[in-house]
Order: sequence, then structure tokens, then C-alpha cells
Amino acid sequence: MTAARQTTETGAFDEVAEAELWRAFKQQGSAAAREALFDLHLAFAQQIARKHFLDRRGGGIELAELQQLASLGLIEALDGFDPERAVPFRGYARKRISGAILDGLSKLSEAREQASLRNRARRDRVSSLSPTPAAEGRNALDELIELATGLAIGFMLEDTSLFVDEEQPARQPSAYDSLAWKQTAGRMLKEVERLPERERAIIRRHYLAGMPFEEVADLMGLTKGRVSQIHRAALALLRKRLANARDFRLER
Repeated sequence: MTAARQTTETGAFDEVAEAELWRAFKQQGSAAAREALFDLHLAFAQQIARKHFLDRRGGGIELAELQQLASLGLIEALDGFDPERAVPFRGYARKRISGAILDGLSKLSEAREQASLRNRARRDRVSSLSPTPAAEGRNALDELIELATGLAIGFMLEDTSLFVDEEQPARQPSAYDSLAWKQTAGRMLKEVERLPERERAIIRRHYLAGMPFEEVADLMGLTKGRVSQIHRAALALLRKRLANARDFRLER
């Protein structure tokens, strides 16, 4: 049985066998030795993850997420460690594993905050377009058509390349990438630029910047309800212009 298998299968922390693994990994580039070292120290990395989990209990972070981050930190520590130095690996790795967890938590928090903002913006949008008590001359089906077309226009505004964050990867072609779709999206962007100044600003800030209505209202010195009204009116105007151009239609 090789030193690698002897060490990892028995679970014993054999310093001589581990030293052989380090030599095989660092001097010979052995992938098997690297994997064996990972297995040997995985429980140690998971202990660090559990400590972070207990320290953050109730913070909405799952243990499995922390263990994954710890595993990434362990791999980085394995690759960066110099066994020729008189430093124990676990002493070296502890800071790097904890650092990987903290860096990962920061990125997770940022991603969740961005997702939260997007969800808030979309809830605002749906609320703005949701059917209201039927006014004279309108019925529930008319209101539903307005909601559906408004949401479809919003989808196109989000989906068009000019309304995508430049730092995000380019959207891959999909089934929607037909000539008709591109032509309609292009016309829509032109119509957005033709909107009255206030309507145009709200549409661009909501769809381009992903700002919820509350933030748009604060920026523009309006109430959230007023922003919602202007948003609905702007989409209605876009829908009318696109329908007149025969680019967009949804009828009973």
C-alpha cells in the first residue's frame, strides 16, 4: 500500500507518510498526492467551516456553503504551501481557509443583496401594472392584457443588449434571438429615447440600473406611488407606439 493510501484510508495523521505526499506533490507534480493531501486535511477545513457557521448562526448562511468555501481555501493552501519551510501545514492553512470563507461570504452577501434589489424592482413593476378595479369602459380582461403586454415590454427592456450591465457576461443567443425580435427590441429602444424626459428617466433607471421605485423616487424627489404611475403610463405609451408600428400586439 502506498503512503498516500495508507495515510488517507486509515485516517491516521502519519507525519512520515504526509512528508512523502508533499514530496510527491511538490517535486513530482503528483495529482494523486495532491488529492490525498486534500483528503487528509479535509476534516480540519470542515472544522473551521463549522466554527464560522456557529459564529454566524441565524445569518442565513448554510453550513454546506461554508464547507464548500473551506474546501476551496484548502486547495489554495495546498497549492501555496512550501513544505521546505519549518511551518506546520495546518498553521499555514488555517488563515487561508478562514480567509477564503470570509471572502466567499462577502461575495455571497453582495450577490444576495443584488438579487434582493432585482426582486424588489420586479415586485414594484408587477404592482405598478397589476389590474385595478375596472374603470368605466374597461373590464378585467382588458386590465389583464395591459398587465401581460407591460410585463412583456419590461422583459424586452431587460433583455436587450443596451440595457445590460457591461460588467456582466454577454447574453448567449437564445430562441428569442430572431430577426423580428431584434427589430422590435431596436425600435423599442428608439421609442424609449423619444419618451418625455421624466418617463424616459424612470424607465432607464428602473430597467437599466435595476433601481426599485423607492430609490428612483428618492433620486427624483417624487413619491413611490407617483413613480409607479409614471412607469405605467410610460409602458402604455411604448405599447401604443409599438402597436401602431405593428411590432407588438396582444389582443383578445
